[in-house]
Order: sequence, then C-alpha cells, then structure tokens
Amino acid sequence: MRKDKKVDYGKVTSSCRKEWTPVIILANTRSGNNMGETLLSQFKSLLNPVQVFDLMKTPPAKALQLCTWLPCNSVRVLVCGGDGTVGWVLDAIDDMKIKGQERYIPQVAILPLGTGNDLSNTLGWGAGYAGEVPVEHILRTVMDADGNKLDRWKIQITNKGYYNLRKPKVFTMNNYFSVGPDALMALNFHAHREKSPSLFSSRILNKAVYFFYGTKDCLVQECKDLNKKIELELDGERIDLPNLEGIVVLNIGYWGGGCRLWEGMGDEPYPLARHDDGLLEVVGVNGSFHCAQIQVKLANPVRLGQAHTVRLILKNSKMPMQVDGEPWAQGPCTVTITHKTHALMLSHSGEQTDDDASSTSEQELAKDQTDEDT
Repeated sequence: MRKDKKVDYGKVTSSCRKEWTPVIILANTRSGNNMGETLLSQFKSLLNPVQVFDLMKTPPAKALQLCTWLPCNSVRVLVCGGDGTVGWVLDAIDDMKIKGQERYIPQVAILPLGTGNDLSNTLGWGAGYAGEVPVEHILRTVMDADGNKLDRWKIQITNKGYYNLRKPKVFTMNNYFSVGPDALMALNFHAHREKSPSLFSSRILNKAVYFFYGTKDCLVQECKDLNKKIELELDGERIDLPNLEGIVVLNIGYWGGGCRLWEGMGDEPYPLARHDDGLLEVVGVNGSFHCAQIQVKLANPVRLGQAHTVRLILKNSKMPMQVDGEPWAQGPCTVTITHKTHALMLSHSGEQTDDDASSTSEQELAKDQTDEDT
C-alpha cells in the first residue's frame, strides 16, 4: 500500500478461487482494555499481515481501499471495537459510495470490545468479547454469517435564532438519539473520562460509573418537565406528550448496554421493531429510575410511535442530547431525523438466550393478538 511500491494485485485475484471470500481485520487497539492489541497480534499470526489493520495507525478510509483490489462484492470486514469504531468504519464505507466504488463495498461483522455494544448485540455478535473464544472460531463464524441491512439516519440540528448564521450540525446515527436523563449520564461520564482516561479502562467500572450518575439523577431530576420544553412530530404529525423526562429515538433493538427498550416487559401488544425497515421507534421515559426499571423488565416505556421522519423542537432551554453515545449540551434548536442510507452488515444467528427466546415468543403472541383484533 506504499505509494512508492507498485503491486500487481491482478495476479492475486486472477489466481483465486471463484468462491473466494477474503476477510479484512480492522482493530481499534484502544478499545476493550487493550484487548485490541492482543487480537491484532493473534490475527497477524494467523492471517497475512497485509489484511490486518490497526485503526490507530491506518484509518478506515485507507484500509478499506484494499477492497478495490479484490473481487467485487466478495470482501468481509471484521471490526474489532465498540459501536463508535463501527460507526467510523461505516462512515468510511459511505465515502466509498460517493467515490463510485459501490461494487467494492464490503459486508461488516463486529467483534465487540467497547462498553455498550448495543449494535453488536442487535446483530447477534454479543455484548462484549474478553478472549473467551479462539480467533480461529471467530473467523469461521464471520465466514458463515448471514447478510443483513442496517438503516443509517441523518440527524440535522439547527440552532434557534434569527441571527444565527452557523451551519446546522449534521450527524449520522446507527443506534439511537436521545434527549434527557440517559444523555445526561453519558455527558457526565464523558466529562470525567476525559479528565482521567486511565480510570475508565474496565467495562465493569464504566457501568458502575453510569450507575452512580443514574442514581444521582434520580435524586436531582435535572431533566423534569421535558414535555413542556419540547415539541415532537412523527411524520409531520404533532404528538401530545405526557409528563416525561426523556425521549429516545431507536433504530436498533438494544439500548443502554443491553436493554430492549421498545419491548419493555413484553406484556403489551406493540408493532415489531426492525433495524432494516426504514422506521424509527420513539419512546418516552420518566427519569433514570424508570430507565433502570425497564432494564430489569419491571416497567414498560411510554411508546410514542413509529415514524419515517422524526422532528423535535427544543423551545427555550438547554438540555443534554446524545447520538450513539456521543453527548453534548444543546440549547434551543430543531432536530430533524431522516433516512440516509443502508449499510451491509453481517449478523450471527447463534444460540438464543432465555431472554431473547421469551422476547421473540412474546412479540409473536402480541402480533397474533393484534391480527385477531383487526
């Protein structure tokens, strides 16, 4: 890949089998308490080092150019990192589409090394990897994985004010957007992690810090009366909000480090949620304590609806917001969420947990009951 070195990759591809499916490894060595470093070494010893990349040294956009020297629509990429690393790689793949390299777009699998890993969980790759499975088995699983599409969404935030000449902020969302207590917890967590990054290398410790800020918010209730501060529109229709402290817009099944927020307790009929149907699920929460109850299936969320386009207007105050775990404090603005594109993902249909099986059966029963009522 050096600029001063010419390599004839045509000789490589011409001598390969017709059903050849090359795998490229993209590892974030800063993820997972140095687990990324260990995996990088293991994959390099097992594979040709040219197909294994350290994303701290070679960014995704450069690493993915290897796909253009390989057979079209054949490459599978294994991203070793958290949901943020996956988003970084998917952004680089979107840039390949802009460059006219769509026929070289790879399918993406995930080896979860971060803290939340909700996207990985949704696609069946688990909530976190700690070295319990040999890398040889991981590679076989990637080769056997099924193709799947993931909706990606554009979030545009326009600040309020007649004299505001700044360009709108634009984000790409894979997992979820939220305003309220969970965004506040993420904001506090990130502020302390930036001050002392060495203290936040453990997944268990990170979750303990989140728990601390959630408990604190239960007492202070910094986000109360959100329904008086925000207007919500789903596909252009104004929604009358009940008393709430937070709103979460979901693209995937999991939220908050392993909670199925849209399903809640699973005891109520509700439309099925998918990550490839061009629909977003919008729910409300009544504070950090309510979020904790939902996580242990002791409460249901306030389901506000499903929509292709979501619009929120923050009228006259400052509130914490987050997109895929990246938080900030936001003043009066308009937030517009629209469909952007699809990503080609790989999903692992491994053994279901008891929670997954019961959740699936409850969804099917709820759907059958709805059909009978109709």
